[in-house]
This record gives sequence, C-alpha cells and structure tokens, in this order.
Amino acid sequence: MDLAARLLRVMTGPAPEDERFVVTGAELAGLPDTALGDLLPAAYAVPGTVGAWEATSVRLAVERAAAERQPAFTPEACRRMFDALVTGLAHRKWADLTLGTAALVRCTGPWPGGLAEPARTLVRYLLDADELGAPLTLLAVAGLTAPEHEGRNGTIAGGVGPGGADPGGSDSDGAASDGAALGGAALIGAAVDDAGAGGGGSGGGLLAEVVGRLSRDAAPIARGEIDAIAGLGPAERVGLTELDRRRTHTAPPPLPDAWHRAAAIPAYAAWAESALREAADRARAVQDGTIPYKADKAFAADEVIALGRAARVALAADAPWLPALLDALLPGIAVAPTAAKTLPSQALLYEIGRAAQDVPTPELVAALRNVRGLVRHAAVPKQLDRMLKKADAALAERTEVALRLPDLGFGPDGVLRRELGGHTAVITIEGTAARLAFTKDGRELRSVPAAVRRDHKDAVKELRDLVKRVGAQLATLCRALEGGLAVRAAHPFGWWRDRLVRHPVAGATVRALIWEVETAPGAWTAVLPGTGALPDARDDAAVRLWHPVGAPAEEVRAWRDAIVGSGVRQPFKQAFRETYRLTPAEREARTDSARFAGHLVRYRRMFALFRARGWTSGLLGPWDGGAADEASRVLAGEWRIRFAHVLAEPGPEDLAGTDRIRFDRRADGAWRAADLADVPPAVFSEAMRDVDLFVSVTSIAADPDWTGDGPALAYWERARFGELDESALTRRDALARVLPRTKIAGRCELDGRFLVVRGALRTYRIHLGSANVQMEPDGAYLCVVPDRRPSGRVFLPFEEERLALILSKAFLLAADDTITDPSVLEQIERGAR
Repeated sequence: MDLAARLLRVMTGPAPEDERFVVTGAELAGLPDTALGDLLPAAYAVPGTVGAWEATSVRLAVERAAAERQPAFTPEACRRMFDALVTGLAHRKWADLTLGTAALVRCTGPWPGGLAEPARTLVRYLLDADELGAPLTLLAVAGLTAPEHEGRNGTIAGGVGPGGADPGGSDSDGAASDGAALGGAALIGAAVDDAGAGGGGSGGGLLAEVVGRLSRDAAPIARGEIDAIAGLGPAERVGLTELDRRRTHTAPPPLPDAWHRAAAIPAYAAWAESALREAADRARAVQDGTIPYKADKAFAADEVIALGRAARVALAADAPWLPALLDALLPGIAVAPTAAKTLPSQALLYEIGRAAQDVPTPELVAALRNVRGLVRHAAVPKQLDRMLKKADAALAERTEVALRLPDLGFGPDGVLRRELGGHTAVITIEGTAARLAFTKDGRELRSVPAAVRRDHKDAVKELRDLVKRVGAQLATLCRALEGGLAVRAAHPFGWWRDRLVRHPVAGATVRALIWEVETAPGAWTAVLPGTGALPDARDDAAVRLWHPVGAPAEEVRAWRDAIVGSGVRQPFKQAFRETYRLTPAEREARTDSARFAGHLVRYRRMFALFRARGWTSGLLGPWDGGAADEASRVLAGEWRIRFAHVLAEPGPEDLAGTDRIRFDRRADGAWRAADLADVPPAVFSEAMRDVDLFVSVTSIAADPDWTGDGPALAYWERARFGELDESALTRRDALARVLPRTKIAGRCELDGRFLVVRGALRTYRIHLGSANVQMEPDGAYLCVVPDRRPSGRVFLPFEEERLALILSKAFLLAADDTITDPSVLEQIERGAR
C-alpha cells in the first residue's frame, strides 16, 4: 500500500489496534501535489473526537503540508472538499470556505457539477450564525448558487468549469479546450470576456443577500469593493479569494501571482483605481479642513483592508497613474493638518507599507522613505524602517522594475539648476545623497539668500523636498542593487549603459560599483564605469554586479587596490565585501553549519537586527515555546536560511546562545532541506554574511564594559581578543591599504589579529574584531572611547562603524602624549610606571 492510500485509510477507517502510525514531514514532502489535494478533503472530515489519535495526527500533518505547498485538486476532489465542508458543520459549527475556493482555484480540470447545493448550505449556515469574517469567500461561494442563465462562465450548477466548457469538453467557440488545459491556473486569465452580459451580478438570490448583509455596516470604499466583486463572473470571484490576507491556517498559501491575476480583471482593476483616487481625495479633504481632523479616523478598518488590496492590484499592474497618486496620498495620511504628532490614518500608512513588501516598486519604496522623514509620530519611523527593509529585499527580486528611477528634472551632468530672483539654486548629487546650494555670479553662497527666502518661500520648500526625495530614491536604488547581489540579477547591456550608467540621478551611484559584462558566451569582463571605458558589447549582452565570491583572490586584490587608488567611495561594500565559502567541515556535515555556533550574544539587540535585516523570528523568553527559535530569511526567491539560537540566560541581559545554520530550497511549493554544497555561492555567502553581522555586533565579546561571571565570563575572556572572523579580515585588508596614506603610518603596523600602534608613552594592540585595546608590555586592558570621526579626515572605501572606531583609537593613541582625559591617562600611566 502506497503512502497516500495508507494515510487515507487511517483518516477514513479504524487503524489496526497493534499499529501506532506516525507520518513525518519528510514523507509528506515526497507526495505529489495531486495526492495531497486528494487527502485534504478527508483530513477536513476527520472529527475532532478523543480516541482517534492516529487519524487526528495524520489530519494535522496533512493540513500542515497543505498550508506550505500548492496542492492540486481533481474535479472529484473539489466536489469531496465541498461535501467535507458541509459534513463538518455538525461538529465544527463553522466552515472554512477558503478551502473550498482554494480547491476550485487549483482544480486540474473543469469544475464539478452539483456545487450549488453544498454552496447554498454553507453560505446559509454562516449567514444564520452571523459569521461574516471572510467576505471574499462568502461572495465567491454564494455566487456558485447562481442560476444557469447567468452566463457561460457562471453556469456552475450545471457542471461548467472555468473555461466555460461542459464536462465532456465540447464548446463551439473553443473555450473548453483552453479551460481544460489550464485548469485552475485559468480562473483569472481565462475568465468570461463578457462579464457585463453574464457575470453574475447581485440582482437576486443568495448572492444578493450576501451583498446586502456585507454592505449593511460597510464603509463607502469597502462597500464599493463588494459591489464590484458581486458584478464579476463566478470564476473571477473565486480567484479573488486568493487575495484574502486573513486566510486560515489550513488553506494553501496564496498563488504567487495572485495579485497579477487580479490586476488582469478589468472591472476589478477599475475599482482599485477609483478606490485609491477616492482615498486621495479624502486625505486632501482632511488636510484642507473640509473633513474635521480626528487622529487615525480618516478611514474605517474595512476601508483600510480594501485599499490595501487596491494598492497591491495597481502595483501589480504597474499602473502609470499610481506613483503620482501615492506621492499625494502618503503625506496626506502620514502628517496631521495641525501641529499634532498624530496621523490621519496610521493604519492605512502601514497597510501600504505591507503592500510594498508584497508587490514593491521603486516609486512606492522611495515615497515611503520620503514620508518616513515627514511623519511626526515617534514610533512610526521605526515601524516604517522595518517595513522598508523587507520591501528593499523584495524589490531586489523584481529586477524588471527595481532599478527604474525618474530623472526628476536633473540634467545629463547630474545637476539641477533653477533661477530664483537673480540667484541660482543648484542641487547636486554627492554619493548617495543630494545637496542644495545657492550661487550668485558663479560663487556659492553660505546660506539661502534673504531675498530668496522672502520672495520664493514656496520654491525653496519645493527644492528642499526634492533633495529629500532624491535621497530616498538613491537609498532605494542602493538597497535594490545590494539585494540583487545574491540573485545575480542580469540586465541588457544597452539598457544598463543608457538608463543606469548615464542616468542623471542614478549614474553616480552606478558608476561607483564594479560590473561584469558578458563580452562573449561565458566570458565576463569586469569594469568600474567611473574610472574606465565600457567594454564593447552587444546591446543585448548580459550585465550584472560583480561579486567577489566568484572571483579569484588576485582579481579581488586588484579591485581593492583600484578602489583605494582612485578614491572611489562605494555606496555599499562590494570590492571589500566579506565572502564566505564552504569549508571542508561543512561539506562533511552536509546539511548544517556550526561556523557561528557557540557564541553568547545580547539577545534583544540581535532580535532587533533580525528585524532590521528582513529576517523573520519569534521572540525568546520565559514562556512556552520561548526557549529556542530559528530566525529565517529568503534569498533569491528559492533559498531559505535558518539560524538556530536558544535562550541562555534570562534576565536583564537576556543572553542567547547561537547554534547551527541550515538551508532549505523551495520545490513543488514546499521548503525542502538542502545540502550546503547545493547552495549557490553568492546565496551562501550573503546569508552567512548576515549571520556574521548578527554575531559580531551582538556578542558580549564586543562589549569592553561587560561584567558577568561563570561560563559567560569565560566566553568573554576567550572571545574578546580571539580569532578574526570574515568581517575582521576584510577590515584588516582595508587598513593595509588605508594606513600608508595617513600621517600615523610610521607608528602603525598590522600584526595578525591586531593593529599595533606605537605612542609616545606606550605601545597598544587594537583587536581588529572587537576594537578592544591591550597595552604592552603587560597586556593590560585599556578602556577608551574616542571621537568616532576619523572618516572625515581619512578616505575609507566603504562606511563601517567598527573600521572608523579602530582608526579613531589609532589616531588617539599614536599621540598619547596629548591625551587630556584623566581616566585614560591614569590607565596608561599606571602600567608605564
């Protein structure tokens, strides 16, 4: 007996008394999608009664598997799913209609006949129980009860599937063959063409009753969505249930392209545009006082949910009208019209922030980043920062839109000029920021001229807002580019040359990065556009960002020398990027890495870093399930890294212990454990780089003032001057190139893990990992907190706080005879005596 048949027997019949059957996740992962679809109706039908241990265990395992994958349902399994929903009413006192619509969306053939009666039973039960919490599924299932005369895509009662064919597969206009071939995938794209003529409507029957009940207490924008959905065809209504963010834990995850499918429905896309325009008009009315201001009351809760769907649909369609609308809407909902630190609609601002994570565009991410600088509420910027991190990571996956930037009126030289009353306002791009200055007769002035402030107040405000917007655009660009390192996203050479390298706003950032061009099949030529000519290549040749993990050591050294020699400050670490390659121990272990295990870290700080870097993690603490967790992040769409950690010492310090790292790969809609050797080098390196950051920043070894005892103290003593990790090795390499160019070069040398600095009073050893300082000859620890601003005097090829800190300490200690701080002097002189 195969596994699927055995599972079905356990759930539908008594198991042998001498057998205790348990199924593992690995076994379920091997089941075909169609087998999982066949099992799910039986799982739902298992009664939750005491004594059916095996059946309940299998039911839960099947439901967990279905919630992680995309099961496929035959027409017969679709019918059994609806029957199971009806049967379950007696003991569940509720029906998970999402399972029914999910089965129809994933149906492998025409929808089965006879769905009208179970659909009517289910909807009537929920209406009588006043269970209206899933409006999209209620509308969809109520629509299945409509009479046959509603149209060729609405004759569900007679057994017609999404393509409009009868069960036998014949249709004079050929729609049947398309529907049968596409099955559930055709529900949106192959929906009825003439929805207006036969799309269902809300003109009568159970669907009209559902529309009435849902509309009764709905706010205007939400009511508009209900009416729009009611006017669609049955397959379109069913397909839209994939958009419900409140899906139950037993339903399969939404289809990956659900928002794009919804955007392909003309009537629903039209509603989305009208809803967003209505929202922008209302926000404008709040700002001008037409609508009295009340904090977070500009939109009702159901309107926020509906507008979230509208935003995602418009983003998926890449609607050309959307960026300008969002530029008006977001400030209108994020800043009170008064001096209050509240918002017209914090809920809608966050909902649009979540939309940016689901369907990101550079325009929306930049608009959110711009609003983040305008909002007055103290807690909102932190929440937006977390959302923007996730949106940046998601944007890197949408290479077709990620690098799209408007020119914003800048000239080919990357400068915007505007004449204002005999003076010239000049905005220039400097690195990843913009700067506004005023000139008179070619000479730059120290501040805004008084005449300009007086006579052109609005223009000055507009220019300052533009500077902020440019900064937001460049920040979005940098994050999208850096996020694409793991994806190894490629672009056509001609487009890259004309639209990125020569772009008036983006060009400076793009030219400071190393790119590689495929000049011949399989042959890549690396180039730094800011310092050299571009190679000859066809316009359709591939271009991608160079990653040091794929380059030989001598090439990496050459590029680091070139970056320092040319004085190019890269917008993010690239030439000096830490790289992590598979070690022999990891190859032998195959599925897990202990590279960063065994460290003691400040947990709250590490948890904050998880959120900031776009990782997902539960919170550790002294509660059930709070002893251990795995933080995870998805890279390049199909790879997931998991970083295990445990609560080591609850209390004020909240210390955690780090554990092993594992990788999963998405296959057949589910995450499957992967061998480390199968992970692409760039994905492996970028994932390990994140974990190295978590450990190096939050380890108690990095805190010179940490106090404790027991095993934690032993770890601190051992690790604070321990072996260098990859970040510290990269730091050492950068110092080797930077120090010879400084005035303290003669007093410094690199010695293994340390930067040795010879002062007038003593010699010091600065650890390149922790930045802790030892004094010679006795190895005494020196506690010193210098001004962290050497980067203003010394060229650094990349921005990093610890590199700047080490250099600051080096400059201070090289001139230790000029130190005036009594606490530092006392430590130095005590050992020098």
